[in-house]
Amino acid sequence: MSKSMYKTLELDENATPEQIKKAYRKLAKKYHPDINKSPQAEEKFKEISGAYEILGDEKKKAQYDMQGDNIFGGQSYHDFASSQGSGVNLDDILASMFAGGGGASFAGASFGGSPFGGGFAQDIDLDLHANINISLEESMMGVKKSITTNNQSFDIKIPQGIRHGQKIRAKGKGKRTNMGTGDMILQITITPSDDYIQEDDDIVFKFNLPLKTAIFGGKIEVPTIQKRYTLTVPKDTKQGQKFRVKGKGLLDRQTSSYGDLYLQANITIPKLDDMSESLKDELKKL
Repeated sequence: MSKSMYKTLELDENATPEQIKKAYRKLAKKYHPDINKSPQAEEKFKEISGAYEILGDEKKKAQYDMQGDNIFGGQSYHDFASSQGSGVNLDDILASMFAGGGGASFAGASFGGSPFGGGFAQDIDLDLHANINISLEESMMGVKKSITTNNQSFDIKIPQGIRHGQKIRAKGKGKRTNMGTGDMILQITITPSDDYIQEDDDIVFKFNLPLKTAIFGGKIEVPTIQKRYTLTVPKDTKQGQKFRVKGKGLLDRQTSSYGDLYLQANITIPKLDDMSESLKDELKKL
């Protein structure tokens, strides 16, 4: 007596329930239309799922083992499935042919109750991946970005302190299938800044310091992205000298602590044409 349903799952007739389940998972993953884009994949997937609809059910399997392909009028299961056409729900037909029908609709791919506890859905990657560029300033302060990808647009909040190469997850923005909806995984690329330099958790900001203030000392306003600082500069300040502002650097999101901000002096020298003749003479003497 021919039993071609076992051949559909690439099994022999003595296969155990666990072997049947394992074979179905392997083949269903291989031929699922979300993964396999060949023209024949969908029909093959329905045929495999229909076979599991019967062989994965103890009562239906027992009936099939008794009657074999005779229940299909003597033709093979493959020929029977092909003769039904692409517009039918194959497992509804099979359920009506076997006693105790009415199981979950696997051949029709509605997946209301997965025969393997949702494991197959986890095997299929429903997530989408994309890159997003932000500036170092946006990393320091946090930012909301508008994303347009995969034919959808949405806003996402990028948290303060995000680092280059880290990823954030946009829930429910991935692939949408009859098996569920995935997420959008966004990998962060931080573009270099003209004004700020990142050194681990610390941030360095270069500010222009007039030569006169560098030599004689004094107060100067230093505008940063966070606030405007009034800095007292001592006399004889050197080029590149740094002034520390504690706790105003980059947020470490794991420890909830902040690095420091360093204000670095860039001494500006006045143009020769802007100097008085007397000053030029004095400088020449020095």
